[in-house]
Amino acid sequence: MADPQTFERTIRALGLRHNGPGPFRRLVLASMASISYPGSQAELLLLAPQELRTADPSFATEVYNGHFGLAGKLAELDAESPFDIVPPSENWARELYGFGWLRHLRASGSELAREQAKALVHDFVQHGRSIHGLTWQPDIIARRVISWLSNSVLILDSGEPEAYEAFLRSLTSQLRYLSASYRDAPDGVPRLLTLMALIYAGLCIAEQQAVVDRYVKPFCKELNRQILPDGGHISRNPDALAELLLDLLPLRHCFVARDRVPPKDLTDAIDRIMPMLRFFRMGDGTLARFNGCGPTPTDALATVLAYDDIEGSPVRTAANSGYVRLECGSTLILADIGLVPPGSLSTTAHAGFLSFEMSSGGCPMIINCGAPSADHDEWLLFARSTAAHSTLTFEDDSLTEFASSGNGSQPAADAQISGPANAHASFNDQVDNLRIKGSHYGYVTRYGVSHSRQILVSSTGRLISSEDKLSAPKGLKSPDNDLIGGAYAIRFHLHPSVKARIVDARTAELALPNGEAWRLSSNAPEIAIEDSYLIADPRGPQQSSQVVLSGMMGEAHEVRIVWNIEWTGDDDEGGRLVALPEFEPDEPEPSGPTGHEPDAA
Repeated sequence: MADPQTFERTIRALGLRHNGPGPFRRLVLASMASISYPGSQAELLLLAPQELRTADPSFATEVYNGHFGLAGKLAELDAESPFDIVPPSENWARELYGFGWLRHLRASGSELAREQAKALVHDFVQHGRSIHGLTWQPDIIARRVISWLSNSVLILDSGEPEAYEAFLRSLTSQLRYLSASYRDAPDGVPRLLTLMALIYAGLCIAEQQAVVDRYVKPFCKELNRQILPDGGHISRNPDALAELLLDLLPLRHCFVARDRVPPKDLTDAIDRIMPMLRFFRMGDGTLARFNGCGPTPTDALATVLAYDDIEGSPVRTAANSGYVRLECGSTLILADIGLVPPGSLSTTAHAGFLSFEMSSGGCPMIINCGAPSADHDEWLLFARSTAAHSTLTFEDDSLTEFASSGNGSQPAADAQISGPANAHASFNDQVDNLRIKGSHYGYVTRYGVSHSRQILVSSTGRLISSEDKLSAPKGLKSPDNDLIGGAYAIRFHLHPSVKARIVDARTAELALPNGEAWRLSSNAPEIAIEDSYLIADPRGPQQSSQVVLSGMMGEAHEVRIVWNIEWTGDDDEGGRLVALPEFEPDEPEPSGPTGHEPDAA
């Protein structure tokens, strides 16, 4: 085992103590647990929930060889327990204590893997109360409870009554603690997960009807708060929908298996989420990279969509979630026209208002960089910035305000964000084209500049005619009262499969892997191809490129940058810059989740 002083220093450096309840808080919660939990001591498991997450049987071999790989990090055990070593990262520790890796051992199907699983669970049960920090964070307890229940056939043996009883005592203890602490879970998916875990336990353990009765109502209330009327999640993160369905679908089945009618709020939420998942799918089947969406779990996505009995067509406008989806011919465009989610829900949100993604013929073309996987969190802050999105940046700054870390240091990767001020957007279905337009004051306070954007898509999808307008009626200013030139950049991040080249001073050509060629032209003073990265890739950030239209605002009070994206096939609709209608943005109610602080469950 690691030297105790080294262990403690590393834990503090990783922030693991900070992220879990402190000793006093744990004492308070423990004293409340026996009072708040309506269930009795677990004596018998009746049901094992279905595990929908993909499993990797090779994990069992790795563990046997002393390698414990989680969240992109590998720990060498050297005959030690994984609960005794210094965690290589916080995300590794979260996955370790969540026990989701039990499904990999179960998938192996070998007796050796079964014995490994039983030994590791027994080890945790023996060490549980002495392991602090993240272990007792409510959402991690919830994941552990669900993982234990789902894999109970692997880790329990009726021929070992002492181990069986010790497991049930530990499970009951954790459920009591969770019942007292679930309100402390971070808002969003983690809080919903804690309520799901309590209901799972009430359904899977014998004689726990009181648990289900107690927590169904707050669960349904929280579910309705988080799943918006259009099926989006209140965090505006497309990833959250697939993640939730992996737990909501088996929960619904548990009600049926116990001869109980699933709550209507549960079935309705699932029915709303399914078409919204299809809404977010781009031409290649991946989820659009908005507001914390990372590498698409294609296997999980296919699994949950297999439960969609209706397979309805996605809507064009998701007004509650703040997105627009335009399908014209083989062209698909998704645009962000929504507000930043409120308060703590914004810690994974991105500064991508009015950004868009585009695919053609099933090939991704223009993208946002997306969020990184757990093992590349050093990219998080950049991934959330406006510069990582296909939209306009001013002075290479973000259009939202990131909460400061103090002392003049850069914001934390999970800093809350707010703004942009006075953000409005709308969608209009016109006779010959579809029109998205929006505006915001995200740069007004710092630079005295407002930004407006309108995008017109032809009925065939072969011509996208757009305009970005910058307005500074009182002239430019800067946060430090320095003279600035008013540098702007309109970025079009390209998928790594797209090849770009400059044709002339105003035009770039984009070649797609399906053989299509598109032309991006503009009246901007400069056009260039620069480096970029697809951050949301399961292999880690992949190098790509971006087309950047740039210029200086100078002393002008208004600048209009017109740009077209047009297909260069035989029925070419373009060939010239299109004069767009005068921009007169509507002033609708702000789209997307409202800006009030959500109520706790």
